[in-house]
Amino acid sequence: MTHMHRARSVLCATILALAVCGCSTPRNTIVIGSKNFPEQAILGELLAQQIEAKTSLHVERRFYLSGTYICHQALLAGRIDMYVEYTGTALTAILKEQPDKDPLAVFNRVRDEYARRFHLIVEPPLGFNDSFAIVIRGDDARRESIHTISQSVRFALSWRPAFGYEFIERPDGYDGLRKTYGLKFSGEPRIMDLNLLYRALLSHQVDVIAGNTTDGQLLTNDFTVLEDDKHYFPPYQAVTIVRERTLSKYPTVIAALASLQGRVSDRDMQLMNYEVVAQHKDMAVVVREFLHSAEFDSEKTQ
Repeated sequence: MTHMHRARSVLCATILALAVCGCSTPRNTIVIGSKNFPEQAILGELLAQQIEAKTSLHVERRFYLSGTYICHQALLAGRIDMYVEYTGTALTAILKEQPDKDPLAVFNRVRDEYARRFHLIVEPPLGFNDSFAIVIRGDDARRESIHTISQSVRFALSWRPAFGYEFIERPDGYDGLRKTYGLKFSGEPRIMDLNLLYRALLSHQVDVIAGNTTDGQLLTNDFTVLEDDKHYFPPYQAVTIVRERTLSKYPTVIAALASLQGRVSDRDMQLMNYEVVAQHKDMAVVVREFLHSAEFDSEKTQ
């Protein structure tokens, strides 16, 4: 082989090596994912900032990956190391089991089965429960004196519903809700992006939506969340799910995640959602302010 050919071979090998390295995750890096709506990205940023603050690891953010199934598969494939899930979602959508009303029983079942089936660690809850919320306009609720889902049944025949894709497809979603309450609407529900549901409700394009109890939009406009008086929805405690291999490889992550357990209330989450979605504040700034807030600091000393 001539000197020039050898040099070209070395150059090609170097370029190939760089290309391969560029496609892989750098060493000492944690990859955090999220589903495709603002609360999930906020929670991903919360994990990221806490790991950056408490360890020497680098964090790669892969937010807005899509829904539950995509995030779960990304975990199993090793494309991400962790993301925040909700216990009721994990129980019904991933484990394919029937809803349960007991928060502790649901958490224990999800924790045990995720470890057994998937080698994934389900960390203790972050502190808040984000249930589905059946939402109507406040003026409609007051005019007809509607406070519960049961009371809405006799009005639903004239309502135009809109739901997110997951709510339509999941076993703890629309079909079960319809059967539990005997709901019948004026037509088939429109399937809409989660970020558009409240706008459609405000503009009278639809009359009822399925949001979430921690949505920031509930603080900004005149909406009414109908009480789930038959307790159809299971508990949806927010929990961090982590690959077993990740915690074995980077044990310092364990303490970083533990510092968040039980520290985010329903109100905390709703306010962060409000600041990001309604006030258009930078998500990283909102999370940083929360982690340095008097409320968060006071909880550390309790």
